[in-house]
Amino acid sequence: MKRNLLLLLSTYLIFAFSSNLDEHGFRLSKLLKDDNSKYTNIGNIGLTVTNFGTYGHGFSLWPEQPSCEYPLGSGIEHIFDGGLWIGGFVSNDENQSGRVGPFVTTGSVDASSVSNRGGGFEFTNAPASLVRERSSLIDSKFFSPNAVSHQDLFMEYTDTNRTLNNGELIVDHTPLGIVVRQECYAWNYPFADFFVILNYWIKNTSDKYLDSIYVGLWTDTVVRNTNITSPRTGAPFYNKGGNGFNDSLKLAYEFDATGDVGFTNSYIGIQYLGSTELMDSANFVTWQFRNTSDAKYFAPQNDVQRYKKMTGEFTDGVRFNESMAAQIKKPSNRSMLITAGSFSSIAPGDSINIVYAIVAAKKYGYDDQSLDTRIQKTHLYGNAGWAIRAYNGEDRNGNNILDPGEDLDGNGEITRYILPAPPLSPVIKVVPESNKVSVYWDKRAEESIDPISGIKDFEGYRVYRTNAGYDLTESQDILKSLTLAAEFDSLGNDIGYNTGFSFVELDEPKTFFNDTTEYWYKFEFNDLLNGWQYAYSVTAFDEGDPANNLGSLESSKLAGLNKVLPGTPPTSDKNLEVGVYPNPYYGNAIWDGNSERLRKIYFNNLPKRCEITIYTLSGDIVKRIHHDENSNGSNIRWFETFASDETQKMSGGEEAWDLITDFDQAIATGLYLFSVKDESTGNIKIGKFLVIK
Repeated sequence: MKRNLLLLLSTYLIFAFSSNLDEHGFRLSKLLKDDNSKYTNIGNIGLTVTNFGTYGHGFSLWPEQPSCEYPLGSGIEHIFDGGLWIGGFVSNDENQSGRVGPFVTTGSVDASSVSNRGGGFEFTNAPASLVRERSSLIDSKFFSPNAVSHQDLFMEYTDTNRTLNNGELIVDHTPLGIVVRQECYAWNYPFADFFVILNYWIKNTSDKYLDSIYVGLWTDTVVRNTNITSPRTGAPFYNKGGNGFNDSLKLAYEFDATGDVGFTNSYIGIQYLGSTELMDSANFVTWQFRNTSDAKYFAPQNDVQRYKKMTGEFTDGVRFNESMAAQIKKPSNRSMLITAGSFSSIAPGDSINIVYAIVAAKKYGYDDQSLDTRIQKTHLYGNAGWAIRAYNGEDRNGNNILDPGEDLDGNGEITRYILPAPPLSPVIKVVPESNKVSVYWDKRAEESIDPISGIKDFEGYRVYRTNAGYDLTESQDILKSLTLAAEFDSLGNDIGYNTGFSFVELDEPKTFFNDTTEYWYKFEFNDLLNGWQYAYSVTAFDEGDPANNLGSLESSKLAGLNKVLPGTPPTSDKNLEVGVYPNPYYGNAIWDGNSERLRKIYFNNLPKRCEITIYTLSGDIVKRIHHDENSNGSNIRWFETFASDETQKMSGGEEAWDLITDFDQAIATGLYLFSVKDESTGNIKIGKFLVIK
């Protein structure tokens, strides 16, 4: 099924284009370059978005880039591919003379339809169309005062072209004459790091009138752990999904209905949040891949069938009902479509706005993973509630009216995407040493002003750490792995433990080379294991806001996350021996992964820059390694697998080796010799180690 779509998607991505983007306009001149290189990475959900109306990447970029991964870094994927659908009729005037249609423009479609149409990708690029980024975080290289969220991704595209830039026909495509401006919003707040908001402005750039418009998101969801089951295995990967729909939350969702062993106790939801014309409900349909027996679940094959699906009809007159709700919970390979409409009319030059969210959650409770109980959806419904709250912004009760006390910025309009904010995340510096780590952080969180109450409400700090070996699990959920190590809060109130900050506060701020931050606090972790990877984070939390019914809010654990490997510092002391550990090396060390190439041993007490040469007893060279204080062997497979973000800090005096020779072969059991040449002094040290497999 997916192979056809992968081929077509990969083919589509090679087309290239170029021009300039008016950030706030809808100008169109010439075609530009396709871009699927951007994905959300500020929170805990990694969603790839493109400048041609799709999200997810059909696993064409797996495993280097997430399609829709949650938790970020876990390998658990939730979306194969999805895209924007816009359907409606075209008329000569507002009286609907010469009315034709319906026509549906699709960002992407399921594989069965793709194979019949030879396409499905009906949006092409707008001027300067590379996906662009901005951020409201002052530390971000993408910081912009115009940013809505911690990570905005924005792009523009059109359906007006009948061909790609190479002249290839977009099969069966009748343009509506629209340009789409899309913005995606993501936050790192712990209460908002599980959804991405997709905000669409749709402008009629033709000289025709559009009417009876439906706008929706089609999604081929799949909840699977790619660390255990490769998406390239075919049907065993894709046919495990159960589906559901919550009408009150306007939320379609999928879960793993087989109880897969791969920690796939997740939900992925597609949620309608709001639009220009207030819609009280959303339409939901789903269909099965290659279903030829039940007409309710046939995949639509043309614009007429697609438009009927967009109105909420499974087949003639049949809409979603309770019997279907039970049937679609059973495992299968399905597509979901959630739409809003109809928008009565879009005149030439007019626009509409519609907003959706991609919402992820872990199942709650201890019921069997393959089930879909109300209690299991606790987190999903709670997370969907936060997505609604983000969309509502100043409109706290969601009635689409500014009630007294809601106009926080005084502009007389509803300002959306305003969330209560915890204090700023502290700037953190983590320094690894031998069997020790020192964590430093600054004071900027203490000056934070809450955007809702307008007061400084900083209360304290929390210090988190992981235990050794947290990174070797099949599902790397860093937030679950972080445990509270210490908490410090302000004196003189009835909040927290009233510890004060004297235990961690320095007499004078600490500074580091090439770092202008003044670090006022320090917390040490001792008795650590050299060569093991640890993660540390410091958060700030506030007093809460009882007047607005808000408890204490805490900054993101991910925002200041630091991964480090304790070890010996670099040294050129000629009297200090270079060591190897573990020595002897037996089979697989406990810190190894589950394959030959995930083994590693460490050399320690190394100079800043040196050459390590490993020999057999007969003098044959097995491996040459060039070490510098920033490398630590981070180019070996272990780091690519368990530290793929490449943010870990090294002690500088250690180097890992994967026991693979320069000839790409695993070494055998035996005694090995090594020499270390200090590149700054020329001094040479020698040693030996034993490998027993």
